[in-house]
Amino acid sequence: MKKLLYTSLFIAALISPRMNAQYQPKNTSKEDMKKAQQWVEKTYKNLSQDEKLGQLFIVALYTNKGEDYINQVRNIVANDKIGGLILMQDDAAREINLVNEFQQKSKIPLMIGMDAEWGLFQRIATAHKFPWAMTLGAIQDKNLVYQMSAKIAEDCHRMGINWDFAPVVDVNTNPNNPIIGNRSFGSEVDNVISSALSYSNGLQDNNILAAIKHFPGHGDTSTDSHLDLPVVSHSIERLNSTELAPFKALMDKGIGGVMVAHLYVPSLESGKGIPASVSKNIITGLLKDKLGYKGLIITDALNMGAVANKYKPGELDAMAFKAGNDIMLFSQGVSEGKKLIQKAIDTNEISQSRVEESVKKILLTKYFLGLTQYSPKNPENINADLNNDSHKTLVQNLYSNAITLLKDEKKLLPLSGKQVYYIPLEEAPYQTFASRMGSNMMIKKASEINTIPAGSTVIVGFHKDNSTAYKPYKISAESKKVLAYLTKNQNVILNVFGSAYALKDIDLSKVSTVLVSYENNDDSMNATADALNGKTKIWGRLPVLVNDQLKPGMGIDLNPASPMNTK
Repeated sequence: MKKLLYTSLFIAALISPRMNAQYQPKNTSKEDMKKAQQWVEKTYKNLSQDEKLGQLFIVALYTNKGEDYINQVRNIVANDKIGGLILMQDDAAREINLVNEFQQKSKIPLMIGMDAEWGLFQRIATAHKFPWAMTLGAIQDKNLVYQMSAKIAEDCHRMGINWDFAPVVDVNTNPNNPIIGNRSFGSEVDNVISSALSYSNGLQDNNILAAIKHFPGHGDTSTDSHLDLPVVSHSIERLNSTELAPFKALMDKGIGGVMVAHLYVPSLESGKGIPASVSKNIITGLLKDKLGYKGLIITDALNMGAVANKYKPGELDAMAFKAGNDIMLFSQGVSEGKKLIQKAIDTNEISQSRVEESVKKILLTKYFLGLTQYSPKNPENINADLNNDSHKTLVQNLYSNAITLLKDEKKLLPLSGKQVYYIPLEEAPYQTFASRMGSNMMIKKASEINTIPAGSTVIVGFHKDNSTAYKPYKISAESKKVLAYLTKNQNVILNVFGSAYALKDIDLSKVSTVLVSYENNDDSMNATADALNGKTKIWGRLPVLVNDQLKPGMGIDLNPASPMNTK
């Protein structure tokens, strides 16, 4: 009787409308809550212990690893009764067919997740790429970020995905961060919070779960946790004011998930070298008890070197669950993990109520995401549906709003049809920009700069490789020399088609005009050409601290039809 009373009280607390950190659709009525409670109770009661434990695991599904691999996943879904899948590379139609098959065979609907921070393109090359978070951090109208994530939500629904493991809320205070960088909204806490809230709401208002990551904060690291265990050695005071601040601000905003990082944070965990993702002090003590988070807590991928090199599959999963995670992501050892969790229950190291808490939280979320009414998705025309004119229009508008004018001392902008020369530098394509600029721009190679008449207006383009978010942003010594030569007797407009950090060690003292476009792809180049030609407003703001001269919030407004307005 006591257990029944405890269960009723727990469920009532879990789904109470006051507990608004647990995801639920807007305008959920008392009747809706009652139905949800009834479904969770009935479903939980009808699960065997093995099926309950299965709900705690999400495994990876690649379609580019061949049939043997897919059959392994098929067996895990069938035999281990897992809770969900994370879709990886690469074929959208094949993924839809497999998700339809697995959903049909699963007693409990599967949670289908994806890392889609910059849209489904992050995993599916035929989809349309949305801007990275750093680019979004430059945008002043955060409603545009909302529009973007609402569109990503639409694409997720088209694929049968219901959880986007985004947004990143790490505050990127370290320019040398090898794994966050472009994935962060910037180095300012308030901008990270406002951008992330818009992103999360755009997903969840459209019935796709969000997950803020990587708790307790991956922004000031110089090690890639895919390879090894990064250390964040800041004091509690610093962690509270910077790393933890976005999580604390966003936790009571209804965001359904928090992803825990593979980081060693000595100020929060006294055990030497224990990653946050398996730390009871950090997950249960801080995230659940002290901060009061009630949503789903999920590990970062358990195949990452930071933990996979240190612990055995299964053992790692059991440790993560004991620490307080609800879901073990990218599990490499479901069967062994389940056995070890059950062993810990049998020896009273973990209580059965702890399993009940996590499983009911997972079931409740699945109910509210509409998974009890899952209908198969149609793979036909999927690539066209994920990459069409509606994507292109929205994305170019996002890049247009991000463009940041840092200086324009000689008032060279807008160009409005003036004759200019153009020197493309660095390693990436530039042709789309040149084409959009039109016939008033003459292209010159770096070897031809001495043929440009003195006093000309010259655009220098730093076109950095945009193929992944992790490419180096540094500018070559040769490009710096070309820029320095041109500033001696030309009116130079420097445009960075890459990270603002590229300007970290560039001498801008004699450069009249400096713009940052943040990325180098067709959409960003088209948006930049239109801005330079005075067709669109420039009003982005620098999202990161670059150096002592280039600080967050810097930027000049330039309206196409009016004189410059500096703020």
